[in-house]
Amino acid sequence: MYAIVEIGGHQYKVAENDVLFVDKQNAEDNKLTFDKVLLIKDENGNVNVGTPVVEGAEVSATILDTVKADKVLVFKKKRRKGYQKLNGHRQVMSQIQIEGISASGSSSKKKAAKKEDTSAKKTEEKKAVAKKEEATTDLNSMTVAELKDLAKEKGLTGYSSLRKAELIDALK
Repeated sequence: MYAIVEIGGHQYKVAENDVLFVDKQNAEDNKLTFDKVLLIKDENGNVNVGTPVVEGAEVSATILDTVKADKVLVFKKKRRKGYQKLNGHRQVMSQIQIEGISASGSSSKKKAAKKEDTSAKKTEEKKAVAKKEEATTDLNSMTVAELKDLAKEKGLTGYSSLRKAELIDALK
């Protein structure tokens, strides 16, 4: 069983008990979970490709050590100008060991519930936006005189010197 997982903007092919070096990971304890799993292939040969991630899949890992990578030299030179500069740095890396790959994590139910909540909120927001747009299109089709009469009926003051766009904003 293996998985393709995104860690720190890089994609890694991981299997259980693999040890790899990734960009420095900050965690209070030494346990990490990665939920950006792009692909999972199980023991039966079934491949599950995510769009863009596999829902509910998780990869758990343990931080073994924090080390520095090999030195990278950056050499700048402008020929015939007497300018040359040598810089270098060592990237901080975390050595992690993959503990397990879960095709359906415990947080999948929570994610499904969140999706339902957000979809209900989105439909309510769409309805509210549609009502506002309908009201504004009705107001946009009215003349300035009709808008002033409507403002008078609603009890607005100072509407006589307003332009059409300002009247529409005031009536919303």
